[in-house]
Amino acid sequence: MSSADRPATRLATRLAFFVAGFGIACWAPLVPFAKARLAVDDGVLGLLLLSLGIGSVVAMLLTGVLSARHGSRPIIVASGLGLALVLPLLAIASTPISLALALFAFGAALGSIDVAMNIHAVEVERAAGRPLMSGFHALFSIGGFAGSALVTVLLSLQIGALACTLICSVLMLIAMFFTWPRLLRSVQVQEGPLFVLPHGSVLPLALLGAITFLVEGAMLDWSALLVIGAGLVTEAQGGAGYIVFSIAMTIGRLGGDAVVARIGDRATLLWGSLMAIAGFVVLLTAPIAAVAIGGFLLIGLGASNLVPVLFRRAARQTVMPTGLAVAAITTAGYAGVLIGPAGVGFVAGLGGLPMAFWLLAALMGLVTLSSRIVTAEQRQMSRVDA
Repeated sequence: MSSADRPATRLATRLAFFVAGFGIACWAPLVPFAKARLAVDDGVLGLLLLSLGIGSVVAMLLTGVLSARHGSRPIIVASGLGLALVLPLLAIASTPISLALALFAFGAALGSIDVAMNIHAVEVERAAGRPLMSGFHALFSIGGFAGSALVTVLLSLQIGALACTLICSVLMLIAMFFTWPRLLRSVQVQEGPLFVLPHGSVLPLALLGAITFLVEGAMLDWSALLVIGAGLVTEAQGGAGYIVFSIAMTIGRLGGDAVVARIGDRATLLWGSLMAIAGFVVLLTAPIAAVAIGGFLLIGLGASNLVPVLFRRAARQTVMPTGLAVAAITTAGYAGVLIGPAGVGFVAGLGGLPMAFWLLAALMGLVTLSSRIVTAEQRQMSRVDA
């Protein structure tokens, strides 16, 4: 049975997060091209994106059971390979049905690796005896930046969408074959039921996770269309905003543990959400591209440490077993990041994409209002544990 506290295991965990972020970010700059290729409006595109969300949620529910039986290692490997193999299909799907099926498979692979890698990360962090979650999530952000930047650069060089995805798939396959032998082989059996609905202090954590991940999903799937539709950038440069967003997320998460240690979890949730709201205001009122980029920067910095704080709280609470709490928050969060953008498309079809983004800013306000309640509850539990 391999020790979880090894440099190779930590590296493998980081690579798993990187591949997940890289894979989904490669899709972001291709969204406008898929919309143009299929000649559909925002409402239909939102329904197609719903296929990605459905596939992801179905896979998440199965991943919890499979991880309890077989460990997270085989799921991380299989789903990482699945991301690499399905990505090119997103660039060649020529009908709504074929794109919906490809998005369903892509979402299933993404949902599986997201749950499994967080379960794996909790095990590695516990063995290390020090905070590592922000660093792991930083690698997801780095992967997001790298994937979006690479595809955007390739598209700007007039390289076709299919060739872009094939290049990205090869890179993901190399990373997964390097990661494979370094992941934990042990299986930790979870006592009690394999799935429990979030309750007690875990429920607000799950709701805040869904909101925060929804914002990230909207930035991934819709930000390019927002700035293109506003006439701020060309179609080939649509992914530039998401690149800045990803960079800001990365910078914020790399220093996340130090920030939380200095100002605390409550202040991190409060000021982080307020900064993200300010970013939405700047983005939606920007007259030129440079100002809009500032909005992307603020949203990324503000939202960067919200999710790591929520996962850290899930690991410390005592209402639910840690593994089940992490799985519940992961499922709720990634349901937000994958199903939520379909709702953005629905709202955009009714009142326009800017209206949908104003709604996202309002939802982020719920994180601000809930920060005191969540942290007060956690402080109470800490006194009980003491």
